[in-house]
Amino acid sequence: MSARTTRRPLRGPTDDGPIVRWILIALGVGYISLFLLSPLIAVFVEALRNGVEASLVAIVEEDALSAVWLTLTVAAIAVPLNTLFGLAAAWSIAKFEFKGKAVLTTLIDLPFSVSPVISGLVYVLLFGAQGYLGPWLDELGIKVIFTVTGLVLATVFVTFPFVARELIPLMQEQGVAEEEAAISLGASGWRTFWRVTLPNVRWGLLYGVLLCNARAMGEFGAVSVVSGHIRGLTNTMPLHVEILYNEYNFAAAFTVASLLALLALVTLVLKSVLEWRYGDEIAATHRH
Repeated sequence: MSARTTRRPLRGPTDDGPIVRWILIALGVGYISLFLLSPLIAVFVEALRNGVEASLVAIVEEDALSAVWLTLTVAAIAVPLNTLFGLAAAWSIAKFEFKGKAVLTTLIDLPFSVSPVISGLVYVLLFGAQGYLGPWLDELGIKVIFTVTGLVLATVFVTFPFVARELIPLMQEQGVAEEEAAISLGASGWRTFWRVTLPNVRWGLLYGVLLCNARAMGEFGAVSVVSGHIRGLTNTMPLHVEILYNEYNFAAAFTVASLLALLALVTLVLKSVLEWRYGDEIAATHRH
């Protein structure tokens, strides 16, 4: 009598029972609520503790307005620079083969592994009054440390991987077939980039720009080292929040912090709206 062997049907990866699913969902929601939503809500609650009028007074204060304007200015300079660099780096890495390609890819990730404070100290070592290039630049009347120039350089260093890292895998996935076809039809390299490469990566580019902008506005460590904390001149919004908090001016500190958080939320909302509005087109681009 032959033994009959029975095979259990394969279970799908998402066929867990409802208890397991609800436990995992509860853990995810609880973790997000505890470590993300609760602190964010607390910032807005503290900002409005003394009323809306007191919050408005803290925002329109001269040093606060200067910090807001400086933050937006630094981001407005650093983000376009990193956008250009990210496009060039991603295009060269994904579309061409050359010596040193692995080294370039590694260097792009450098700011992710180096503390922002250390990057700020590097700029002080290079451009400070006692640094390697500081005395020579001082003779030319050029100052970097404790100026807006230093803030921009530090922000560029910290944020330059975001656009490149968003575009490199996307360009590598798309390959070079369309570019080769365009060139075979007589298109120049520049025309191929504008008509073929850039339209194919525009959504990834936009995501990278949004992430880069959010990090640029919220950067603290690197700009703290090179700024000198000069009120009304080199204090960005994160630095201004620190000064207000250290002075026990908690209401004003949380008000400026809430404005900074609001700017970050606007970036997140823009990203979500784009995904909702152009979700099918974005998915088609990634499948391309």
